[in-house]
Amino acid sequence: MARVAIVTGGTRGIGEAVSLALAEMGMAVAATYGGNDDRARAFADRSGIATYKWDVADYDACQQGVARVQAELGPVDVVVNNAGITRDGTLMKMTHEMWREVMDTNLGGCFNMAKAVFPGMRDRKWGRIVNIGSINGQAGQYGQVNYAAAKAGIHGFTKALALEGARAGITVNAIAPGYIDTDMVSAVPPDVLEKIVAKIPVGRLGQATEIARGVAFLCSDGGGFVTGSTLSINGGQHMY
Repeated sequence: MARVAIVTGGTRGIGEAVSLALAEMGMAVAATYGGNDDRARAFADRSGIATYKWDVADYDACQQGVARVQAELGPVDVVVNNAGITRDGTLMKMTHEMWREVMDTNLGGCFNMAKAVFPGMRDRKWGRIVNIGSINGQAGQYGQVNYAAAKAGIHGFTKALALEGARAGITVNAIAPGYIDTDMVSAVPPDVLEKIVAKIPVGRLGQATEIARGVAFLCSDGGGFVTGSTLSINGGQHMY
């Protein structure tokens, strides 16, 4: 029976590449999304991957969504916590709402999803959880105290949960992407993006498929001795 994987934010950007990579491994993939119905429909039509709509910041929605996936596809063996948002601004201009939204989605979503799947993984003595962090959670970034704090929190969350899951056959790891050629990065003004690329030793943006290959390894049987780790995929921009 195929393993079942949930990829949050799984219909576009890095999440889309991860969904496709796990499907190519033979997994039954559920790709979640938060709002863009047209993009999700187009992704499902193009890939044949099932899509589900819920807000990962909503604890009850995650419980209900995971229950639906399990009823339709089977017990969840793999979760990739990729869903994330930005609400950028300096601390002086950042509202509490901007802070809360990013923390609730980017970090709270990891807790909500892990809470929904961890008991089943523990009972079956096998599981893979991969949390998508960020280079900005490792190095910081001007105007992103909310995003950087949430992503840094993901790295701590990963290590702590890895200790809880290790004896039960559950690995928990993180990937910290650098600047990847996605919609989020393409929205950066060209002059700013040029300066960013100039600081990347390999001289280019990363590709979403390069992140997906890292996720695929961590989710495989071959990745079973790797847990509590953060894999930095950033072209050498930040060596942590």
